[in-house]
Amino acid sequence: MLAAATSAPLTEQELDQLQDALQAGHAAMKLEAMDGYFTALICGPEFVSPHEAVQQVLGSKFTFDSEEQAGQIIGLMMRHWNWIAAELQRTLIEPHVYLPVLLEDDTGVAYGNDWAHGFMRGVQAHPGSWNELVTSDKDGGCLVPMMMLVHEHDPDPGMRPPPIDADKRQEVIATMIAGATRCYRYYEPARRAGAVGHTPLRRHAPKVGRNEPCPCGSGRKYKHCCAQTLH
Repeated sequence: MLAAATSAPLTEQELDQLQDALQAGHAAMKLEAMDGYFTALICGPEFVSPHEAVQQVLGSKFTFDSEEQAGQIIGLMMRHWNWIAAELQRTLIEPHVYLPVLLEDDTGVAYGNDWAHGFMRGVQAHPGSWNELVTSDKDGGCLVPMMMLVHEHDPDPGMRPPPIDADKRQEVIATMIAGATRCYRYYEPARRAGAVGHTPLRRHAPKVGRNEPCPCGSGRKYKHCCAQTLH
């Protein structure tokens, strides 16, 4: 029962709550970028502390309105992290593809640029750790669609891909989604080899006491960790 609770997907209402909170912090990542960032960190060859991931998403200047809000939002972020990890793990044992959070505009079009930016930021979070895949002639192509969307509106015209129309965009996004799963499978042996000794994420609790472990998974007391980002 505990495993199911920690990896349960966020509801539409909870995604909206998380998106509103992130948008209130001007230095924070957008919800879609956070999803891409988390995905890359989970796909990569090295263990990344969830505490580190949360802090990078929120930014150093992010503040919460209350301790209750901090516990709720960090808890939602950790649940989403766990859900991504569970969905990607499924791809190792069955024909399953993780479907990322891609937000649509008012016309119902999902562009995928923010997700790609978040994913590539995750790739670059630990310089050098992805070099093996990036330089692979056989498997490096799985990162091409992310790079296309990252550079679609690059200030340098030389970095931009050919124009992406509606049909091409759907193709690029579909290839990007499949590419994330390929990244996860590629680095599974490296993650498995380095997994010994890492502490699993804690279960989300809607309200956290100041002397309780922080829900971000850092191992420190809440009052000495994410509670410090309160007003």
